[in-house]
Amino acid sequence: MAIAATKPGTRPANTHFSSGPCAKRPGWSVAALEGALLGRSHRAKDPKARLAEVIERSCRILGIPADWRLGIVPASDTGAVEMALWSLLGARPVDVLAFESFSETWATDVVKQLKLPDARVLKAPYGQLPDLAQVDFSHDVVLAWNGTTSGVRFSHGDWIPADREGLVIADATSAAFAQELPWDKLVVVTWSWLKVLGGEAAHGMLAISPRTVERLLTYKPAWPLPKIFRLTSGGKLTEGIFKGETINTPSMLAVEDAVDGLRWAESIGGLPALIARSEASLAAIAAWAAQSGWADFLAETPETRSNTSICLKITAPWFIALDAAGQAEAAKKLASLLEKEKVAYDIGSYRDAPPGLRIWAGATVEPDDIRALLPWLDWAYAEVAASYATQAAE
Repeated sequence: MAIAATKPGTRPANTHFSSGPCAKRPGWSVAALEGALLGRSHRAKDPKARLAEVIERSCRILGIPADWRLGIVPASDTGAVEMALWSLLGARPVDVLAFESFSETWATDVVKQLKLPDARVLKAPYGQLPDLAQVDFSHDVVLAWNGTTSGVRFSHGDWIPADREGLVIADATSAAFAQELPWDKLVVVTWSWLKVLGGEAAHGMLAISPRTVERLLTYKPAWPLPKIFRLTSGGKLTEGIFKGETINTPSMLAVEDAVDGLRWAESIGGLPALIARSEASLAAIAAWAAQSGWADFLAETPETRSNTSICLKITAPWFIALDAAGQAEAAKKLASLLEKEKVAYDIGSYRDAPPGLRIWAGATVEPDDIRALLPWLDWAYAEVAASYATQAAE
């Protein structure tokens, strides 16, 4: 395929392709926040009801089982994952699946912070999943359902046995609302508002199953827990957390924005419509990548390609011939050129990932904007490639 040498004539209507915070939902404006209950106590009747609305609508859209509990917790998805790790682990050996930046972080917490003696880290390089046959389900298992920084996801939960003995804790921050989650195979699922529904940061969501509640009530960690991690009090589950009584003070402005995103999701058809939007964007990129001649998915197996955090590697021979620093510089030039043209913001690969591009294609991103972006990728690549060719000739 010939690479475009002239600038494309069409620009994306929304040029925000950051993987977090992510694009606002189509048609969003600050007018969506006019009903925010500002200057009110979050423990008062109306603000508490708004917090409960976030929980109720999230459960309904995601199809969370009726016997699960869902709560709003501090510190975004990171806080929700840390709360689960520090509150639940230690009762059994632990297997951590580490295949990108954030799952590596959970491995570090388990091994170096909690210092659990019976912990195994099952690793894989960027672009791959660990060997799932090595997972011991008599252990607790910690994983990221969608690798935000690698673009690799679990496409199903068939590999998780129904009769497992341990708990399966899933960080689903870039999967929830864009992918089907196997609730029957998981016991803890976490996410944040700032990903697929384009909400604001600082708040996390923690979904726990009856098996998780049982662990919380029958196991006490050997280490002290700070207030923001405590899910029990006096030997009982703190039920208020799952009814809108947050541990610390939430932003009612961010809460209003979260409600707006959830209402939008319901208005377009709920989870099936959200998934379809992301899958349409993934399909557009897949068709383009197959013909680009210079780019491919970082995910090595098509079934594991993320439909939200789509990570691309540069496959051109001149790029591969560069050393690591040179590749990072060339990829940065490509992303910077697109930002300079005000075509795409924040699409460089994550700092720990192989040099390339990362394009967010969650449900708030219009597939038509993805399609409009693709010719610009070819143009920017041609510009950068030409500059390197000139340098080589001098």
